[in-house]
Amino acid sequence: MGNIRVRASNMLQIDFQYMRERCREQTALPDTPANRKTLTKLLEKIDAEILLGTFVYSNYFPNSKMVARFEKQQQRLLAGNRAQRLPTLEEFANIWLDEMQVSWRESYRKTISILVQNRLIPYFGKMEVDHITKADLIQFRATLGKVRRENGEQISAGYINRHLKVIQMILSEAADRYQFTAPVRLKPLKMQKSDVDPFTLDEVQMFLQHAPEQFKDYYVVRFFTGMRTGEIDGLKWRFVDFDRNIILVRETWVGGRTEYTKNDGSQREIHMSKPVREALQRQYAARTKSEYVFSTRNGTPHNHRNVTQRVWYPTLKQCELRDRVPYQTRHTAATLWLAAGENPEWIARQMGHTTTEMLFRVYSRFVPNLTRQDGSAFDLLLKAHIPGEVA
Repeated sequence: MGNIRVRASNMLQIDFQYMRERCREQTALPDTPANRKTLTKLLEKIDAEILLGTFVYSNYFPNSKMVARFEKQQQRLLAGNRAQRLPTLEEFANIWLDEMQVSWRESYRKTISILVQNRLIPYFGKMEVDHITKADLIQFRATLGKVRRENGEQISAGYINRHLKVIQMILSEAADRYQFTAPVRLKPLKMQKSDVDPFTLDEVQMFLQHAPEQFKDYYVVRFFTGMRTGEIDGLKWRFVDFDRNIILVRETWVGGRTEYTKNDGSQREIHMSKPVREALQRQYAARTKSEYVFSTRNGTPHNHRNVTQRVWYPTLKQCELRDRVPYQTRHTAATLWLAAGENPEWIARQMGHTTTEMLFRVYSRFVPNLTRQDGSAFDLLLKAHIPGEVA
C-alpha cells in the first residue's frame, strides 16, 4: 500500500507504485486526522484497482503529468498483447496430441489423430482457441449432421458426439492453460440403442455346419466363449491352458498390432466348454510355427474386416439367417449361459464385466423367470413355504 506524506506547505501528498513507477500526487488537503483518514481510504481503493488491473490513472488524477506517460505504456502493452496472440486450434491441437499420446493406446491415438486432422483442423484450424464459441460448436455439429457416407447414410449420433467430445477436450485444456473461458459444453446427441440379437442354439449349429472348414473352430470359440473380435484374433497359444481348462485373456489385436485389453476388467480367465476345448485341440494338432491360435498362412492374425465380408456374411446368407454383425457371437454366449441357468456372477466374469449390473441391463429378457408376468413363480414360492397354500 502507498503512503501519505506531508509537504513543507503542510499539505498532504499521496505516494504509491503503479506500473513499476513511483507516483507522487499533491493534494489540496491540509494535514489533519480526518484528511489522513480520507486519503487512506482512497489509497486502499487505488491499491485494490491496481491489483485487479482496473486502475485508470486519469480517473483519479486527470490533470497529472503522469497521465500521458501511463497512456503510452498501456498502448505499448496492448500492442504487445496483440502480438502475443493465443495459438490457433491447429497449433494447439498438435501440441495437445503430442502431449496426450503417451497415455493412450496406439489404436486410440490413431483414431483421435485422424479425427483431429480430417475434421477438426479443416473446420476450426485457423481460429484462435479463445475465439471459438458455443455457436461455432453448434454450427460444426450441424455440418457433421449433413455428412453422408458412401452408401448415402447419415453418420451416426455417436460419431458426431465423438467429434464434439474431442474438440471440447482440446478447448478445455487450452482454456485452463491460457486463462480464458471455454465454451459451454453441448449436450450429447441421443444415441439409438443397439439391439441385442443373439443366435439361438439351433442357429449356431446351422451356422457352424455351413461355415468354411478353415473357420469352423474359429467360430466355435467365438460363439461359446463370448470373446471380443480383437481378443480372439490376437489369442496366442501361450494363453491357452489345457491343464487348467482355461483361456487367459491378456491381449487384444487392434489396428494390426498387439495391445492391452479394452480395460483392466477385460483381463480374465474363460472356462473352456467341451466344444471349445475340442476346437482348440484340433487347432493345436494342426498348428504351424505361428504363435497365434488362428492365423493366416503368413502366421499373422486374420484381418477381421476381410473375414467378416468373405466368411461371416456369406455363411449367414447360405443359412438363410438374417444379417447380424459378428459381435452378436458375444451376445450369443451370454444368452446361452443365462438360458442354461449359469450363475450370473460367473457369466459376468467370463464376459469381462466387473459387476452383474451390465449383464442384467443388457440381457434382462434372456434371464429365466426375470420377465415372467403370470405369477407362477410366486405361487410356487408360497406353496413351498406356507403350509396349506394351494398352487
